Amino acid sequence: MMRLGLILAVVLLVADQASKYWVLEVLDLPILRNLPLVSAGPLGLDLTMVWNRGVTFGLLSGDGPLNHIILAVVAAAIAGFLLRWMAKAETRPIAAALGAVVGGAVGNVIDRLRFSAVVDFIDVHGWGWHWYIFNVADAGIVCGVGVLLADALFRRAPPAKEAA
Repeated sequence: MMRLGLILAVVLLVADQASKYWVLEVLDLPILRNLPLVSAGPLGLDLTMVWNRGVTFGLLSGDGPLNHIILAVVAAAIAGFLLRWMAKAETRPIAAALGAVVGGAVGNVIDRLRFSAVVDFIDVHGWGWHWYIFNVADAGIVCGVGVLLADALFRRAPPAKEAA
């Protein structure tokens, strides 16, 4: 199971860092400038570059000199805990979910250490409402956590052992 989780973590990490390189270096997208990609009636997908100095949804953001280091250390510690859990994972979905969360967390830690902020650029919107701008790492984290929650809520209990 560990192998599956690590492979998924590396694939997600590479996809995340490659997408951020593309946005920053190839597109050279100015901050808060929309580049429409897909529009289907009231639904749309744009690229909108923002620097996220906080965590999910910009929470705990700050410009202090150590803010990005503290958030990077916390995320790295969580990734370490999840790697230990991955080593003990009993099912492929759990190992894959943990790999997605670890790969996403490491991708965002790299950003914090390189830029003092996380590169966010995916802007999904519909009917005049915009979701928070996110990146590939964030998508991996959310999908991984969703699988972990679904497993916790819907996993069938193991059959009871018969007394001898």
